[in-house]
Amino acid sequence: MKKFNVLTTTCVPLNVESVDTDQIIPARFLKTTNREGFGANLFCDWRYDSNGNPTPGFVLNSKMYGGQALVAGKNFGCGSSREHAAWAIAGYDFRVVIAPLFADIFRGNALNNGVLPVQLSEAFVEAIFGEVEKNPQVTVTVDLPAQKVTINSTGQSEQFDINPYKKYCFINGYDDIDYLLSIKDKVEAYELSRVKSGALS
Repeated sequence: MKKFNVLTTTCVPLNVESVDTDQIIPARFLKTTNREGFGANLFCDWRYDSNGNPTPGFVLNSKMYGGQALVAGKNFGCGSSREHAAWAIAGYDFRVVIAPLFADIFRGNALNNGVLPVQLSEAFVEAIFGEVEKNPQVTVTVDLPAQKVTINSTGQSEQFDINPYKKYCFINGYDDIDYLLSIKDKVEAYELSRVKSGALS
């Protein structure tokens, strides 16, 4: 995974509640276990009409919006447990999803795949939507060490929670295997001490 420390970025506003995983990545794209290429089909049924033409007005088709933060309504990632939803968001190069509430399984899948789910109050998320509507070039700063998001046009900020282990992994660019390899010496020393003490005899 890429290291994540402090990110300042413009936002893509998706002011829709209960965006489910089938909307994030439709089921017909789940035939592969390879993570590559899913970003091209992110929100496919919203991005394109039945003839494959871009849907006018959808935020991912608008030149007004861009950046590495997707800002969404509450209950983001509900529905099935497909990990492919997190793959698609990461594949589109979003580093962060900001919402007032996440489905628990999606939150876990995002954290395991390099997408930071940042849960903030409804009022703060509405403030982001409002600033982006006024100026699509407005930026937010996501400070993971400080666990804080700031709207840079107003200076308004809010704290967010994250599992300490996952925070450590994001800051260091570790997935679970990388983390275990980073403490390999400690694990081996512990296992050796167990052998010497007779615990494994």
